[in-house]
Amino acid sequence: MELDEILESLKSGKTTVALARRLLSLYHIEEIEGIAKIDVNRQKRRGIPEVVLAETKQLGELKKIIKKTLEKSDRVVVSRIKKDDYAKIVALAKSLKMRIRTGRNSSTILILKKSPKLRGAVGILAAGTSDIGVAEEARLMCEAMNCRCVTSYDVGVAGIQRMFPELKKMISEDVGCIIVVAGMEGALATLVSALVDIPVIGVPVSVGYGYGKGGVAALASMLQSCSLGLSVVNIDGGIAAGGIAANIANRTARGAARAAGSRK
Repeated sequence: MELDEILESLKSGKTTVALARRLLSLYHIEEIEGIAKIDVNRQKRRGIPEVVLAETKQLGELKKIIKKTLEKSDRVVVSRIKKDDYAKIVALAKSLKMRIRTGRNSSTILILKKSPKLRGAVGILAAGTSDIGVAEEARLMCEAMNCRCVTSYDVGVAGIQRMFPELKKMISEDVGCIIVVAGMEGALATLVSALVDIPVIGVPVSVGYGYGKGGVAALASMLQSCSLGLSVVNIDGGIAAGGIAANIANRTARGAARAAGSRK
């Protein structure tokens, strides 16, 4: 049973206090054969689902972690899956009768038992096509946290006119936060932050060459930005950006709902 179901059952008298205590005791950190410890209550406590970093794990270990997580929760994000393992993880999810969401040019998969109930909205901009994989990683993380995403890719400062209609669309759809993914010099994040009155999260991407290659120039540029309201995550940190943005957007949506309710 999910945590809410246990509490509702206790409230209605269908469950005894002793049984409820026993069921609640299941919501703790779960250890898997000495391989990993899953924080199965994180989603209830923080709104952030379990995220499994796959690139350092063997396929057999990864499958055990995914299966155990889905026994205790209704979703899991599997990030940075090795190329040879990607199709096998998709096949595993299908064999478990799960819903799967994948991303363009992304090695991340969101596995769900059911479609999430949407709450907040997040805008995601990618400067170039080389940045799309990280942007899609951020999108999947936001969707795992019940957010609707408004995306627009290849709108970097080299053709700055492309960005303005997309940014207007995001504002009109009342997004609670905007993620800006950019490699090279990373200037798009500063520009967007200077134009909007909502939080902006910059994600430097390891696209670039020569001096400042590997995302270092983009990271330095975003950190040195003179535009207030811009926060920056690590290089290629799509998961981190998605987690922060979704928390902001969901909190904004809750505040708006409460305000609307108080006016009735």
